[in-house]
Amino acid sequence: MVAPVTTAAGGADKASPGRGPGRSWLAWLVVVPFLAYVGTFLVYPTALVLAGSFQDSDGSFTLDNLVDLTRGVYLQAFLRSVELSAITALLGAVLGALLSWAVAVGRREGLLRRVVVAGAGVLAQFGGVPLAFAFLATIGFQGFVTRFLRDTFGVDLFTTGAWLFELPGLTLVYTFFQIPLMVIVFLPALDGLRPQWREAVDSLGGSSWTYWRHVGGPILLPAFLGAVLLLFANAFSAYATAAALVSQGSPIVPLQIRGFLTGEVLLGRENLGKALGLGMIVVVGVAMGLYALLQRRFARWQR
Repeated sequence: MVAPVTTAAGGADKASPGRGPGRSWLAWLVVVPFLAYVGTFLVYPTALVLAGSFQDSDGSFTLDNLVDLTRGVYLQAFLRSVELSAITALLGAVLGALLSWAVAVGRREGLLRRVVVAGAGVLAQFGGVPLAFAFLATIGFQGFVTRFLRDTFGVDLFTTGAWLFELPGLTLVYTFFQIPLMVIVFLPALDGLRPQWREAVDSLGGSSWTYWRHVGGPILLPAFLGAVLLLFANAFSAYATAAALVSQGSPIVPLQIRGFLTGEVLLGRENLGKALGLGMIVVVGVAMGLYALLQRRFARWQR
Protein backbone atom coordinates (compact mmCIF):
# COMPACT_ATOMS: atom_id res chain seq x y z
CA MET A 1 0.00 0.00 0.00
CA VAL A 2 3.02 2.28 0.32
CA ALA A 3 3.82 2.30 -3.40
CA PRO A 4 0.46 3.64 -4.63
CA VAL A 5 0.50 6.39 -2.03
CA THR A 6 4.02 7.41 -3.02
CA THR A 7 3.11 7.39 -6.71
CA ALA A 8 0.03 9.52 -6.15
CA ALA A 9 2.01 11.96 -4.09
CA GLY A 10 4.63 12.15 -6.79
CA GLY A 11 1.98 12.70 -9.43
CA ALA A 12 0.34 15.40 -7.40
CA ASP A 13 3.73 17.02 -6.87
CA LYS A 14 4.43 17.09 -10.60
CA ALA A 15 1.03 18.51 -11.36
CA SER A 16 1.21 21.19 -8.67
CA PRO A 17 0.90 24.73 -10.00
CA GLY A 18 3.88 27.04 -10.09
CA ARG A 19 6.46 24.43 -11.16
CA GLY A 20 5.88 24.22 -14.85
CA PRO A 21 8.28 25.61 -17.47
CA GLY A 22 5.97 28.54 -18.16
CA ARG A 23 6.11 29.74 -14.56
CA SER A 24 9.91 29.33 -14.56
CA TRP A 25 10.29 31.57 -17.62
CA LEU A 26 7.94 34.11 -16.05
CA ALA A 27 10.03 34.21 -12.90
CA TRP A 28 13.19 34.82 -14.92
CA LEU A 29 11.42 37.53 -16.93
CA VAL A 30 10.48 39.34 -13.75
CA VAL A 31 14.00 39.19 -12.31
CA VAL A 32 15.76 40.31 -15.51
CA PRO A 33 15.35 44.08 -14.81
CA PHE A 34 16.87 43.63 -11.37
CA LEU A 35 19.79 41.62 -12.76
CA ALA A 36 20.33 44.27 -15.44
CA TYR A 37 20.37 46.99 -12.78
CA VAL A 38 22.85 45.09 -10.61
CA GLY A 39 25.04 44.30 -13.59
CA THR A 40 25.09 47.89 -14.82
CA PHE A 41 25.62 49.72 -11.53
CA LEU A 42 27.47 47.13 -9.43
CA VAL A 43 29.12 44.31 -11.38
CA TYR A 44 30.36 46.39 -14.33
CA PRO A 45 31.91 49.21 -12.22
CA THR A 46 33.49 46.63 -9.91
CA ALA A 47 35.03 44.87 -12.91
CA LEU A 48 36.43 48.18 -14.18
CA VAL A 49 37.93 48.96 -10.79
CA LEU A 50 39.43 45.47 -10.53
CA ALA A 51 40.95 45.60 -14.00
CA GLY A 52 42.23 49.16 -13.67
CA SER A 53 43.92 48.44 -10.35
CA PHE A 54 46.41 46.18 -12.14
CA GLN A 55 47.08 48.47 -15.11
CA ASP A 56 49.33 51.44 -15.68
CA SER A 57 48.52 54.43 -17.88
CA ASP A 58 49.41 52.39 -21.01
CA GLY A 59 47.16 49.49 -20.06
CA SER A 60 50.03 47.17 -19.18
CA PHE A 61 49.95 44.90 -16.16
CA THR A 62 51.52 46.35 -13.02
CA LEU A 63 51.45 45.95 -9.25
CA ASP A 64 52.72 49.45 -8.53
CA ASN A 65 49.23 50.74 -7.78
CA LEU A 66 48.71 48.16 -5.04
CA VAL A 67 52.21 48.66 -3.67
CA ASP A 68 51.52 52.39 -3.26
CA LEU A 69 48.56 51.58 -1.00
CA THR A 70 50.98 50.20 1.59
CA ARG A 71 52.92 53.41 2.10
CA GLY A 72 52.68 57.17 2.37
CA VAL A 73 49.47 59.15 2.49
CA TYR A 74 47.40 56.31 1.07
CA LEU A 75 48.31 53.95 3.89
CA GLN A 76 47.55 56.72 6.38
CA ALA A 77 44.17 57.27 4.73
CA PHE A 78 43.30 53.57 5.12
CA LEU A 79 44.43 53.58 8.74
CA ARG A 80 42.33 56.67 9.49
CA SER A 81 39.32 55.18 7.72
CA VAL A 82 39.62 51.95 9.71
CA GLU A 83 40.08 53.92 12.94
CA LEU A 84 37.08 56.15 12.22
CA SER A 85 34.90 53.21 11.22
CA ALA A 86 35.90 51.07 14.21
CA ILE A 87 35.34 53.86 16.78
CA THR A 88 31.98 54.91 15.38
CA ALA A 89 30.88 51.27 15.00
CA LEU A 90 31.65 50.53 18.64
CA LEU A 91 30.07 53.75 19.90
CA GLY A 92 27.00 53.25 17.75
CA ALA A 93 26.72 49.59 18.73
CA VAL A 94 26.95 50.17 22.47
CA LEU A 95 24.66 53.21 22.60
CA GLY A 96 22.27 51.71 20.06
CA ALA A 97 22.11 48.42 21.96
CA LEU A 98 21.25 50.25 25.19
CA LEU A 99 18.52 52.20 23.42
CA SER A 100 17.22 49.01 21.83
CA TRP A 101 17.08 47.30 25.22
CA ALA A 102 15.15 50.24 26.71
CA VAL A 103 12.63 49.90 23.88
CA ALA A 104 12.46 46.10 24.01
CA VAL A 105 11.53 45.95 27.71
CA GLY A 106 8.52 48.17 27.07
CA ARG A 107 5.21 47.26 25.49
CA ARG A 108 5.34 45.98 21.91
CA GLU A 109 2.63 48.40 20.82
CA GLY A 110 3.64 51.24 23.13
CA LEU A 111 4.12 54.83 22.04
CA LEU A 112 7.81 54.84 22.99
CA ARG A 113 8.58 51.90 20.73
CA ARG A 114 6.71 53.36 17.76
CA VAL A 115 8.41 56.74 18.13
CA VAL A 116 11.91 55.28 18.53
CA VAL A 117 11.57 52.83 15.65
CA ALA A 118 10.13 55.49 13.34
CA GLY A 119 12.80 57.98 14.34
CA ALA A 120 15.56 55.42 13.87
CA GLY A 121 14.29 54.60 10.39
CA VAL A 122 14.49 58.28 9.42
CA LEU A 123 17.74 59.21 11.16
CA ALA A 124 19.62 56.15 9.88
CA GLN A 125 19.16 57.56 6.36
CA PHE A 126 19.82 61.16 7.35
CA GLY A 127 23.31 61.77 6.04
CA GLY A 128 25.29 63.59 3.42
CA VAL A 129 25.02 67.34 2.95
CA PRO A 130 21.89 67.82 5.15
CA LEU A 131 23.59 66.15 8.12
CA ALA A 132 26.80 68.14 7.66
CA PHE A 133 24.80 71.37 7.42
CA ALA A 134 22.84 70.47 10.56
CA PHE A 135 26.04 70.10 12.57
CA LEU A 136 27.59 73.24 11.07
CA ALA A 137 24.48 75.24 11.93
CA THR A 138 24.45 73.78 15.45
CA ILE A 139 28.05 73.53 16.65
CA GLY A 140 30.01 75.10 13.80
CA PHE A 141 32.13 78.23 14.23
CA GLN A 142 28.99 80.36 14.10
CA GLY A 143 26.47 77.70 15.10
CA PHE A 144 23.68 78.73 17.43
CA VAL A 145 24.84 76.38 20.22
CA THR A 146 28.43 77.59 19.83
CA ARG A 147 27.40 81.23 20.00
CA PHE A 148 25.02 80.61 22.90
CA LEU A 149 27.73 78.94 24.99
CA ARG A 150 30.26 81.62 24.06
CA ASP A 151 28.01 84.60 24.72
CA THR A 152 26.27 83.23 27.82
CA PHE A 153 28.89 81.15 29.64
CA GLY A 154 32.11 82.18 27.93
CA VAL A 155 32.73 78.62 26.74
CA ASP A 156 34.40 78.27 23.37
CA LEU A 157 33.94 74.87 21.71
CA PHE A 158 36.93 75.48 19.42
CA THR A 159 39.65 76.35 21.89
CA THR A 160 41.57 73.26 20.80
CA GLY A 161 41.22 73.99 17.09
CA ALA A 162 38.85 73.17 14.25
CA TRP A 163 38.10 69.68 15.59
CA LEU A 164 34.69 69.53 13.90
CA PHE A 165 36.37 69.43 10.49
CA GLU A 166 38.85 66.71 11.44
CA LEU A 167 38.58 63.10 12.59
CA PRO A 168 37.00 63.98 15.98
CA GLY A 169 34.24 65.87 14.20
CA LEU A 170 33.72 63.05 11.71
CA THR A 171 33.48 60.63 14.63
CA LEU A 172 30.72 62.69 16.24
CA VAL A 173 28.80 63.11 12.98
CA TYR A 174 29.11 59.46 11.95
CA THR A 175 27.93 58.28 15.37
CA PHE A 176 24.75 60.30 14.82
CA PHE A 177 23.55 57.92 12.08
CA GLN A 178 25.25 54.81 13.45
CA ILE A 179 23.10 54.71 16.61
CA PRO A 180 19.70 54.58 14.82
CA LEU A 181 21.05 52.00 12.38
CA MET A 182 22.03 49.85 15.35
CA VAL A 183 18.51 50.16 16.74
CA ILE A 184 17.02 48.92 13.47
CA VAL A 185 19.44 45.99 13.24
CA PHE A 186 19.64 44.91 16.90
CA LEU A 187 16.04 45.37 18.09
CA PRO A 188 14.78 42.22 16.30
CA ALA A 189 17.50 40.23 18.08
CA LEU A 190 16.26 41.44 21.47
CA ASP A 191 12.69 40.65 20.46
CA GLY A 192 13.86 37.11 19.65
CA LEU A 193 14.67 36.39 23.30
CA ARG A 194 11.88 34.13 24.50
CA PRO A 195 10.31 34.80 27.90
CA GLN A 196 10.40 31.06 28.62
CA TRP A 197 14.19 31.17 28.79
CA ARG A 198 14.13 33.80 31.54
CA GLU A 199 11.39 31.93 33.38
CA ALA A 200 13.43 28.72 33.24
CA VAL A 201 16.45 30.48 34.78
CA ASP A 202 14.28 32.01 37.51
CA SER A 203 12.68 28.66 38.31
CA LEU A 204 16.11 27.11 38.75
CA GLY A 205 17.14 29.83 41.19
CA GLY A 206 19.28 31.84 38.80
CA SER A 207 19.75 35.60 39.00
CA SER A 208 19.63 38.23 36.30
CA TRP A 209 23.40 38.00 35.98
CA THR A 210 23.11 34.23 35.52
CA TYR A 211 20.55 34.69 32.76
CA TRP A 212 22.62 37.22 30.82
CA ARG A 213 25.87 35.34 31.45
CA HIS A 214 24.71 31.90 30.32
CA VAL A 215 21.61 32.49 28.16
CA GLY A 216 20.90 36.00 26.90
CA GLY A 217 24.51 37.08 26.36
CA PRO A 218 25.66 34.07 24.30
CA ILE A 219 22.50 34.24 22.20
CA LEU A 220 22.83 37.97 21.49
CA LEU A 221 26.60 37.99 21.00
CA PRO A 222 26.58 36.87 17.33
CA ALA A 223 23.88 39.42 16.52
CA PHE A 224 25.79 42.17 18.34
CA LEU A 225 29.08 41.38 16.63
CA GLY A 226 27.32 41.17 13.28
CA ALA A 227 25.77 44.57 13.89
CA VAL A 228 29.21 45.99 14.73
CA LEU A 229 30.55 44.69 11.42
CA LEU A 230 27.59 46.15 9.57
CA LEU A 231 28.14 49.54 11.21
CA PHE A 232 31.86 49.31 10.38
CA ALA A 233 31.12 48.73 6.70
CA ASN A 234 28.54 51.50 6.74
CA ALA A 235 31.02 54.03 8.14
CA PHE A 236 33.92 52.83 5.98
CA SER A 237 31.96 53.34 2.77
CA ALA A 238 30.34 56.66 3.75
CA TYR A 239 31.37 59.57 1.54
CA ALA A 240 28.87 62.41 1.21
CA THR A 241 28.91 63.52 4.85
CA ALA A 242 32.71 63.65 5.01
CA ALA A 243 32.92 65.37 1.62
CA ALA A 244 30.52 68.10 2.76
CA LEU A 245 32.17 68.56 6.16
CA VAL A 246 35.87 68.35 5.25
CA SER A 247 36.60 71.01 2.66
CA GLN A 248 40.40 70.73 2.74
CA GLY A 249 42.55 67.65 2.83
CA SER A 250 41.67 64.00 2.33
CA PRO A 251 42.01 62.23 5.67
CA ILE A 252 40.03 59.12 4.68
CA VAL A 253 39.96 56.83 1.63
CA PRO A 254 36.67 58.03 0.05
CA LEU A 255 38.04 61.58 -0.03
CA GLN A 256 41.29 60.34 -1.54
CA ILE A 257 39.28 58.71 -4.31
CA ARG A 258 37.40 61.97 -4.81
CA GLY A 259 40.73 63.69 -5.43
CA PHE A 260 41.52 61.30 -8.27
CA LEU A 261 38.09 61.76 -9.83
CA THR A 262 37.80 65.55 -9.60
CA GLY A 263 41.37 66.86 -9.45
CA GLU A 264 44.63 66.51 -11.26
CA VAL A 265 46.51 63.23 -10.86
CA LEU A 266 50.15 62.33 -11.23
CA LEU A 267 51.24 61.44 -14.74
CA GLY A 268 51.14 57.69 -15.19
CA ARG A 269 49.24 57.11 -11.91
CA GLU A 270 45.71 57.57 -13.22
CA ASN A 271 44.65 54.13 -11.99
CA LEU A 272 45.78 54.64 -8.40
CA GLY A 273 42.26 55.81 -7.54
CA LYS A 274 40.91 52.49 -8.80
CA ALA A 275 43.39 50.68 -6.56
CA LEU A 276 42.04 52.67 -3.62
CA GLY A 277 38.55 51.60 -4.64
CA LEU A 278 39.67 47.97 -4.79
CA GLY A 279 41.07 48.27 -1.28
CA MET A 280 37.73 49.54 -0.04
CA ILE A 281 35.91 46.68 -1.77
CA VAL A 282 38.18 44.15 -0.07
CA VAL A 283 37.75 45.67 3.40
CA VAL A 284 33.97 45.98 3.09
CA GLY A 285 33.73 42.52 1.53
CA VAL A 286 35.59 40.92 4.45
CA ALA A 287 33.40 42.77 6.97
CA MET A 288 30.17 41.77 5.25
CA GLY A 289 31.36 38.17 4.83
CA LEU A 290 31.95 37.91 8.58
CA TYR A 291 28.57 39.56 9.14
CA ALA A 292 26.85 36.89 7.01
CA LEU A 293 28.54 34.11 8.99
CA LEU A 294 27.46 35.60 12.30
CA GLN A 295 23.91 36.10 11.04
CA ARG A 296 23.76 32.45 10.01
CA ARG A 297 24.77 31.41 13.52
CA PHE A 298 22.25 33.75 15.13
CA ALA A 299 19.47 32.48 12.84
CA ARG A 300 19.64 29.08 14.53
CA TRP A 301 18.29 30.61 17.74
CA GLN A 302 15.32 32.12 15.91
CA ARG A 303 13.96 28.82 14.58
